[in-house]
Amino acid sequence: MKSAKTSIIAGIALMAAGILLLLDLLGILDSAALVWPLIFAAAGTVFLTLFLRSRDNWWAAIPGSVFLGLAAVILITLLGPSSAADWGGAVLFLFMGAGFGAVYVRERSNWWALIPCGVMLTLALVVALPQDWEGMPVAAVLFLGMAATFAALSLVPVQPGPGPLPGQPAALPGEPGAGEPSRMKWPLIPAAVLAVLGLIFALQATVLLAASEFFVPALLVIAGLALLVYAYRHRAGGHHKVHGA
Repeated sequence: MKSAKTSIIAGIALMAAGILLLLDLLGILDSAALVWPLIFAAAGTVFLTLFLRSRDNWWAAIPGSVFLGLAAVILITLLGPSSAADWGGAVLFLFMGAGFGAVYVRERSNWWALIPCGVMLTLALVVALPQDWEGMPVAAVLFLGMAATFAALSLVPVQPGPGPLPGQPAALPGEPGAGEPSRMKWPLIPAAVLAVLGLIFALQATVLLAASEFFVPALLVIAGLALLVYAYRHRAGGHHKVHGA
């Protein structure tokens, strides 16, 4: 049944593409340019149908979003105003980001999908920036967007893994695998580093660093000390928990 419905979608798309080509050849309608958007949209619809049918088909959201994004970009370029062509890249990245986001929404254990989702959304924002924004402003948006991605990842509850194998002791409450969702702390490290770099580029873009050439090294030292303090407190907290303090 699933293959039959997929064949129906593909068959309708092929027939429509053939009709559009015939109309263009006969001079009735200038429709040849619409063939590729139709084919891409049909392919994206097929993958989207697979994604919606079963939780095991979470992967189908990725190619589906790419094909639908390509169809949208071509249609915007053909039917939109001349300035709309500048938004094509941003639209494609938005569709791809939505695809990776759908992967996580469908299966929460696929937390990794949030990283490319954040990257795609950040790239969409970078591409959509005004053309006169070059150099430091673009770098600031890129690094701050990546920092926000990893910071958001640290807030996502991660589902526990499978239960213990036969003969293995069960996990204690609060330990990984005990049946309670936990939050990852490692994303805070790249988030902090990327945020520092983003702030440096943002300050350079606003010409706030021109007053002192020692500001950047000092800021890097402060950021490094902050990371060391965080690591020390985290390790000390874990040490106290082990000894029951």
